[in-house]
Amino acid sequence: MRTPFSLLAERVTVSDRVVRWTAFATLVMSVLVVVTGGAVRLTSSGLGCPTWPTCTGGSIATTPAMGIHGVIEFGNRMLTDVLCGVIGLAIIAARCGRPWRRSLTRLGWAQFWVTVSQAVLGGITVLTHLNPFVVAGHFLASTLLILAALAMWQRTREGDGTPVRTVGRPVIQLSRLTIAVTAALIVVGTLVTGTGPHSGDGTLVKRMPFDWEKITQFHADFAMVTIGLALAMMFVLLAVDAPSGPRRRAREFFVVLMSQAVIGFVQYFTHLPELVVGVHLLGAALVWVAVLRLHLSLRTRPEVGALPRPANIEALAAV
Repeated sequence: MRTPFSLLAERVTVSDRVVRWTAFATLVMSVLVVVTGGAVRLTSSGLGCPTWPTCTGGSIATTPAMGIHGVIEFGNRMLTDVLCGVIGLAIIAARCGRPWRRSLTRLGWAQFWVTVSQAVLGGITVLTHLNPFVVAGHFLASTLLILAALAMWQRTREGDGTPVRTVGRPVIQLSRLTIAVTAALIVVGTLVTGTGPHSGDGTLVKRMPFDWEKITQFHADFAMVTIGLALAMMFVLLAVDAPSGPRRRAREFFVVLMSQAVIGFVQYFTHLPELVVGVHLLGAALVWVAVLRLHLSLRTRPEVGALPRPANIEALAAV
C-alpha cells in the first residue's frame, strides 16, 4: 500500500549520517523530557494546569492568572509536542534512507506510540491530582521511551544481519541480570519519590503508604547490589579478554552509577534540596542509558550477507 511516507521516499533520499543524527536527537529529547518532568514536580507545578487536555476549563494554554506554575506545566506539555516532532523527523529520515531499513522505522513508530501513551498518562496524573502511583508509572514509561530511542540510535550504526555475540553466554546472562537489577533500582527509586516530600504541588497531595526512611534504605541496598554487579561486569569482561568496546561501556556504566550513588547520598544528607534531586533524576536516566549501552555492546550486527568475524574467538569457544 502506498502511503505519504512511501511517496516522499520516492522523491527524497536521506544520507545515513542524517538518519543517525535524527535518531540520536530522539534519545537526547527522551532524556530531556525526564528532566523537565522532574522540574514540574520539584517546582510544585504539577497542577499548574489543573485539567487535561486543556490547561484550564476554557483555555488550551496557560493564562497570566496561573502564574509561573502554569507556565512550567504548560511548557512541559509543549515539550512533548516537540518530542513528537523530533520522532517524526527520525521516522521520515529512516523511511527516506537508502536502502529502506524497516527496523529503524518500526523503532521510530514505537517511540511515537510510547510518547502518546506518556501524554495520556500525564493527563491521568493531573486528573487524579498527582496520585503518586500514577506519577511513578508516568516516569517509568519514560524508561521505555529511552529504550526505544537508544535501540534506534544503535541500529543506525550497525547492519541488519543476525546478531553475533562477542562474549560467552554466561557474560550475556550476567548483563541481563544487571539490567533487571538496575530496572528494579529505578522502580524502587520511584517509591522513594512517591513517599518523600516533593509531591508536585504546594497543597496537600496523597503520598505512598511507606515509611520514607525504610524505603530509602531499601533503595540504597539495591544501589549497592547494582554497584556490585557493575564491578562484576568489569572484572568478567577483563577476565575473558573481551573486546575494548564492552570493557569501555562497563567502565562508563560503573562511573555513571557511582556518580549517581554519590548524588543520592548528598541529597539524603542535605534533606532533599530541589536542585540536587533534579540532578539525581537526570542521573537515573543516564544510568539506564549506560546499562543498556553496555548490554548492546556485547554483540555485533553485520550487514546482511556479510560474514561476521567475532572479535574474541577464544571467549566464544569457552562457552
